[in-house]
Order: sequence, then structure tokens, then C-alpha cells
Amino acid sequence: NKRCITQVVYATLRGDVCVASAASNELSAFGIPIGHKNYAAAYATGLLCARRCLKKFGLDEKFKGKEELDGEEYHIEDEENEQRPFKCILDVGLRRTCVGHRMWGALKGAVDGGLHIPHSCKNFPGFKPAEEKGQESEYDAEAHKERIFGSHVKEYMEMLQ
Repeated sequence: NKRCITQVVYATLRGDVCVASAASNELSAFGIPIGHKNYAAAYATGLLCARRCLKKFGLDEKFKGKEELDGEEYHIEDEENEQRPFKCILDVGLRRTCVGHRMWGALKGAVDGGLHIPHSCKNFPGFKPAEEKGQESEYDAEAHKERIFGSHVKEYMEMLQ
């Protein structure tokens, strides 16, 4: 529980093969010296893993990912390209899939980094399910953006001072 680790792995008969991986303690080299366990660090780790994976296969120039971070729902397969995007499936293992958990930050980072991972936004922070049957659910992208930028951590640190 000291860091966040993301990997792109595929299975073979001889064992699993890791294509790309990133850990949140590597963020120190990118100017983030502390805070490697929160939602923002998970997002940055997912983004780093996605870019490494695409670079390994030579797809980093074709699939740039999201240029501007705004928290909106994003799917790389919706963009017009002559080649299909690199598709991954999320495997959370034994972790519980609670709403707003940092694993969803890693997923959002990987998706924004250019990987095609089938998902919905109902587990992201800022999603409000429909209160009654027949109503539409709401997704507040601004609340998700604030979580990615770590404003909740900033507010907590200011409260402590």
C-alpha cells in the first residue's frame, strides 16, 4: 500500500509476459517527489504506463491520447485513424471496485494516454447514479478533474496548517 503499480501483461503457455509497467515511485524522476499513493499519482502512473506501452510497439506517434485534461469521458477508438488502437482489458485482481478508488485514476490515466480500455464512467469520482428509474445519471467531469489534479489533497493539507 505504499505505491501504485500499473502493468500491461499478456498470457502465454510458458507464463505471463509484461509488455510495459510503471510504478508511482518512478514519478520522482518527473518532478513529483512525494504523494505516491493518492488518486493523482495513480492517474500519472497509468498515463506513464500507457505511453511506455505505445512507444514499445511504435504507436506513440499515431495515438497521442488526450491533449488537454478536462475530466471528460474519452475513448481513443472514437478518433479517426487508419489503424485500430491498442486494446487492453482491466484486471483489478482481488481489489474491491469501490466508486472513486485510485484504481479508476490509473484506468483514466491509461485511457487518456492512448490505450483502448473498454470502460464506463460510473465508477469515476463525480458520477451520480439516477435516483429514480427512468431518470438519467449525471457525470460531473469538473469534480473528476479536481480529483485528478489533487485538489482534495491540497485542501486537506491546508486544513492541517
